[in-house]
Amino acid sequence: MERPKDPEKQAIFYSGKQKRHCIKNNLLVDHHAKIILLPPTCEGKKHDKKIADETGLVLPEGSSLAQDTGFQGYAVAKVTMIQPMKKPRGKELTPEQKGINRPISSVRIRVEYAIGGVKRYRIVKDLVRARKDDFRDRAMETCCGLHNFRLNFRPWHYNANFAKP
Repeated sequence: MERPKDPEKQAIFYSGKQKRHCIKNNLLVDHHAKIILLPPTCEGKKHDKKIADETGLVLPEGSSLAQDTGFQGYAVAKVTMIQPMKKPRGKELTPEQKGINRPISSVRIRVEYAIGGVKRYRIVKDLVRARKDDFRDRAMETCCGLHNFRLNFRPWHYNANFAKP
């Protein structure tokens, strides 16, 4: 996003990690790489897990949720959490742990495909100078809808089976 003129807004939207003023969205994606949940837009420095905690996600009993290591410690009641093992500091993962992570990554890559499909519409990833209230939220919602619409016309579909570690 464009650097805000108001010093308070500058402090809110400045992400020290990326060294710029930005906003962030989390996505919930199904096994066909369709976006099924788009929580409200947050400031760029807010952690992914905190956004997920504030969303208050409720899933059906017995479902499974594959998540990134950025969501370490996040859990939903009566839902199977699928998360890759994190590499220990200063050490390497064992071949067995890498073998467990591989099928999890093949499921999680669908989220990355969905994010890439949304970023295909460059208004989401480029600098937007529109100052209208909720413009960025509406642009993200529209791009997510266009991504889902585009998936309806693909000649192939993902296999519906999730990898169980």
